[in-house]
Amino acid sequence: MLNHPAASCPPSSLLFALALPLAACAGAKEGPGAAEAGSCAAAAVTALGACIDEVSAGQAACVESDGALCPAATGAGASAVAAEATAACADGEFGALDAASVGARLEAACATEADGLAWRAYGGPQAAVAADPAARACLGVAHRAAAGLVADTLAAVAACVDTAEGCADLDDERAALAAAAQQTIAGACPDLSGLVAIDTATFLDRAAMQADCALAASLPDPTVLDLRCGPGATGVLGAANPARGEWTRVELPADTYGTICGDGSDYAFWVRLAPEGAPLDRVLVGLQGGGVCVLEEDCTAKFAAYPELFTAAEDEPYFSGLSSTDPAESPFTDYTTVFLPYCNQDVFAGGGVIEDLGALQLPRYGAKNLRVALRMFRDLLWQRMDAEGGAGYRPDQLVALFGGFSAGSYGTLYNYHWVLDDLAWPRTVGFPDAGLALDNGEPLGVRALGAVKVPAWGAQPYLPAYCFDGDCALGEVIAAAMSPRLLQVPEQQLLMLSNQRDEIQMRDAYFSELPPFINVLRRTACETRDLPGIHWFLTSVSDESVHVVSVRPETWLAEVDGMVMRDWFAAAVEAPGTLRSHMEEGDFVDAVPGVEPFPCAVGR
Repeated sequence: MLNHPAASCPPSSLLFALALPLAACAGAKEGPGAAEAGSCAAAAVTALGACIDEVSAGQAACVESDGALCPAATGAGASAVAAEATAACADGEFGALDAASVGARLEAACATEADGLAWRAYGGPQAAVAADPAARACLGVAHRAAAGLVADTLAAVAACVDTAEGCADLDDERAALAAAAQQTIAGACPDLSGLVAIDTATFLDRAAMQADCALAASLPDPTVLDLRCGPGATGVLGAANPARGEWTRVELPADTYGTICGDGSDYAFWVRLAPEGAPLDRVLVGLQGGGVCVLEEDCTAKFAAYPELFTAAEDEPYFSGLSSTDPAESPFTDYTTVFLPYCNQDVFAGGGVIEDLGALQLPRYGAKNLRVALRMFRDLLWQRMDAEGGAGYRPDQLVALFGGFSAGSYGTLYNYHWVLDDLAWPRTVGFPDAGLALDNGEPLGVRALGAVKVPAWGAQPYLPAYCFDGDCALGEVIAAAMSPRLLQVPEQQLLMLSNQRDEIQMRDAYFSELPPFINVLRRTACETRDLPGIHWFLTSVSDESVHVVSVRPETWLAEVDGMVMRDWFAAAVEAPGTLRSHMEEGDFVDAVPGVEPFPCAVGR
């Protein structure tokens, strides 16, 4: 393993700032490929693997000494990791990318993959789990084992990629590395899932996925290996070869991708690449709504009465408000757009289990469907952007809006962390619209159902490492847990949207009357609006129920507290530092008897 003592080198931030040649600090590295890494492929893979290993060792040392992660590595231009690779790679060896772009990509990949390993082990960039001293020893072993698995995998590839035999034995070698890492963690962490939501096998599988992404970033031709990440892993979406500016429907065969809808049919989603001339890496992801069913009686009744809610076969994208194709209505008409249908009645939380509801065996696959689809989309975007040249695919530069409507709003709350940390799109704004998972304070409500359904739906491994018990089903709880993780970059903000009178959202959250729902909505907004990265926009239609506000022109273009929602969303990606919450008293106290004034000051 490439496990160097952290004290043998300067901190990773200094490596990047000083742009030291990687060999100057990693000269002691040993293992396959260290001496013979002379080709472009071997040099790039070796440099990236050693960099991830060094940064990870530094992060582990910081947690062990201070209980916190180190500040993010910074540096401009060619960095330490780029030096070795660019010395061995000429323009054109990475297809349409020049050597400078390759170096910048490797620098970004080192930080991204090292951060991801640390965040998964210690509970996000805020190291929420590592704050408990009793957990640090276990988590430190798990982190070092996962980082070693990634580094050793890259070292193994560097050793075989240019040989006459190639990497024919790589799968066996990777399996042996994973088995050794699992044994190491098991000795120190008998209950890893109780600390970070996932068991050891899942923890290491996600590290192995990161190794695939690191290889895809550092190999001139990543298709020489069978990787689960990158331009060679586009699957059926790549085969569909979507044209720019046109919607393409992509169906995922269940037996290939492990995705499925509630009626057993294949999951499907929609993609529209930005039109010619617009950047591909400005992305809008929308999660469809469609209610929720949780108990046998309501699920069987809904399945019989509304079978279309349990399949993606007829679902189509939205085309108004935020999703409008009219530039006068939406500033995002030229964005690459992904529309994720909803077909499991599990608010995009299901982790791939069949729930036994007596007469109905209901697949709960919402989170799994979402993540398979978005990984496939990422891989296609990677392929297309690399082929176009320039900087190629750079997830750290991609800007995205990730949000959903009604049930998809819940799904945003439960999956936004994954987009930031695992999909590695740091410049992503989250926007849950009209499904804010409010607490009705009663025995049957989101809080109580969360305690039951998080395990029943296999949802725990899909929730954040720092918030995965039943209470984390509540919007206010998961928002408060997410807040310390946000604002690493300005776009990392969660925009909470709703009309104040929303009787569909009220019923979905098991409120029996409207006034308590509005009062809880107002209280929750007041209690969370000042949390870092959390902002609210509450529209003020009081004479009728309005469900979902960002795709309705009448609310999307309406002014609240001096701000139009359309302009507020534009600022979220163009000037995120200017955002603040917008809500106003309106006439609800008079129009809906029993509604109380906001418990905080609102309006200008």
